[in-house]
Amino acid sequence: PLAVVVLDAGAHPVAFAREDGASLFRFDIARAKATGALGMDTDTAVLAQRAQGNPAFFQSLCAALDGRIAYSPGGVVIRAADGSAIGAVGISGDTGECDEQCARAGIAAVLPKETVS
Repeated sequence: PLAVVVLDAGAHPVAFAREDGASLFRFDIARAKATGALGMDTDTAVLAQRAQGNPAFFQSLCAALDGRIAYSPGGVVIRAADGSAIGAVGISGDTGECDEQCARAGIAAVLPKETVS
């Protein structure tokens, strides 16, 4: 079962939904994915790859943010046609790769294709 959060450009939640049976921490993980993507201006799949090559920096970043960032696929930046970030979607509940696919599908279903980073 998935949990989904949509943040605006200021990282404020504008929508949240969870499927029945989603575990207790799913909202927190989904929000950490969306916040991380928005704050670092790149999708969390990219952050996960970068974290492997520079663990000390990413551990420090996590500590500085009191754990409000997740380095697992499923956090996707929503971009305006000019490339600026206008929000992010975070999903948690399946594999990171499936979470990311769901986030991209949700964004594409509601917004023009050029807004998906």
